[in-house]
Amino acid sequence: MQTSSLKIADSSITIPRRTLRLLDEAVAIEQEDARNAGKLSYMAKAMIQASMPYRDPKTSYYCRQNGTFRLEMVASPNTGLPYGNIPRLLLCWLSTEIVRTKERTLTLGDSLTDFMSQIGLTAVTGGKTGSIWRLKEQSRRLFSCLIGYYETSDGRERGKNIIVADQFQFWWDPATPPDQGGLWKSHITISETFYSEVLASPVPLDLRALTALKSHPMALDIYCWLVYRLSYLRKSQLVPWELLRMQFGADYKRTRDFKRAFIDALRKSVTVYATAKVEVEEIGLLLKPSKLHIAR
Repeated sequence: MQTSSLKIADSSITIPRRTLRLLDEAVAIEQEDARNAGKLSYMAKAMIQASMPYRDPKTSYYCRQNGTFRLEMVASPNTGLPYGNIPRLLLCWLSTEIVRTKERTLTLGDSLTDFMSQIGLTAVTGGKTGSIWRLKEQSRRLFSCLIGYYETSDGRERGKNIIVADQFQFWWDPATPPDQGGLWKSHITISETFYSEVLASPVPLDLRALTALKSHPMALDIYCWLVYRLSYLRKSQLVPWELLRMQFGADYKRTRDFKRAFIDALRKSVTVYATAKVEVEEIGLLLKPSKLHIAR
């Protein structure tokens, strides 16, 4: 059985796939390209360039920086900012449906169970901490916040303010069985700005990889970033740890703590993107030209 390997400095850490929960998806990805397998998914490029919160920031304002690119999020009054895996899975589903249908108004599956399965939430549970409640809460946070993209270069700053949805209608009646069809009439109308942003630069991803990493938000972010970054990399490039922390380390005040968490998440990411050539160095992450994850 093959193993995935991530090179750290001058040593190599070998990860036996039999010990990883990512086994089935990793093997399937290795055997068949996402396009041929019918598992092609997409994410808006701007949402890959900087990460959303991993845990509740308990604030109405959030900012992440990636070089000259800056992501800002502002929560609406009385509603917190989106965080964790669900907003990421929602944005990926929305981006994929926009690319697939070229429509702004999207119907969210035949039933609640069907929709949750489509975004990777296979365990449909109720209660205050259940998956239905978390989906409802994170959907409200995501669709009510203002997202800003800003690019600064040569003394000039360009920006774009986006809301994901102009309007949405969700049915969350707990008395209705989540798998009962016909009563599920939820839909969302994507804002013109977000719709145009997705179609202008959709980044192709493997849905099997997203499903495999769904419980690991940082690993999801790193996977998406590697797919995008390595798709155009022509020569090796070292990204310092401090810059990576600004991009991915929303919850880490110390670089050394972030580095430890990043390497752990990176191992998961390169398990499903086994052809990614990356090396962990003392001062940063070395990216090398790699085989495209999604064939053109």
